[in-house]
Amino acid sequence: MDTPDFSKENIKPLFESKFIQVFDLQYAEGKHYYDATRRTADDLVAAKTTEEFKKMRADAVTCIVVLNTKDSEPKLLLSHEFRYPTGQFLLSPPAGLIDKEDADLITTATRELKEETGIVFGDSDTAKVISPLLFSTPGMTDESNALVLLSINRDTLPELNTDGAVGSECFNGFSLLTEEEARQILNQGTDSNGIYYSVYTWAALMYFVTSFGH
Repeated sequence: MDTPDFSKENIKPLFESKFIQVFDLQYAEGKHYYDATRRTADDLVAAKTTEEFKKMRADAVTCIVVLNTKDSEPKLLLSHEFRYPTGQFLLSPPAGLIDKEDADLITTATRELKEETGIVFGDSDTAKVISPLLFSTPGMTDESNALVLLSINRDTLPELNTDGAVGSECFNGFSLLTEEEARQILNQGTDSNGIYYSVYTWAALMYFVTSFGH
């Protein structure tokens, strides 16, 4: 099969809103594929050249937040965020959309850290981009996330809150996981409440146990 040519005449908008659009991608005569996206028609991933694809920026950033305090082993910080399509509070890393004016991925990550945990990124803390762009469900959407590690180094545990949450964001507390607890959640495939979690939570758990474990 030849690679589909998604020129403008082969892309038709079906639904448009502030945060999500749906497009009909006609990949052959009479053949249609539907794409849910956060992007506008002129920025669709499907229509990018290979070179444009290699240079594009992710839609959002997921933060792997590790708290390091004196006389305590590292802990992975996750929250319980209500995810409307699932109808449940899911164990989740801090995450958020990249603003056009954000200078880089670290800028987005540290902003989301403050909004969703109350922690202000400080001089003693470190940040590192783990992956600049990952697709979660490319069979349905071109939405992508970058992964950023935020290591928070303090004498004592910082106060946690979600006072900076905006819009539809809704939270139900935090989980501070030791390596053993993170491994248990990975092994059972659900959180301590028996609730399934997202692929980005899985990535945070896996990175934590492989990079900070014994």
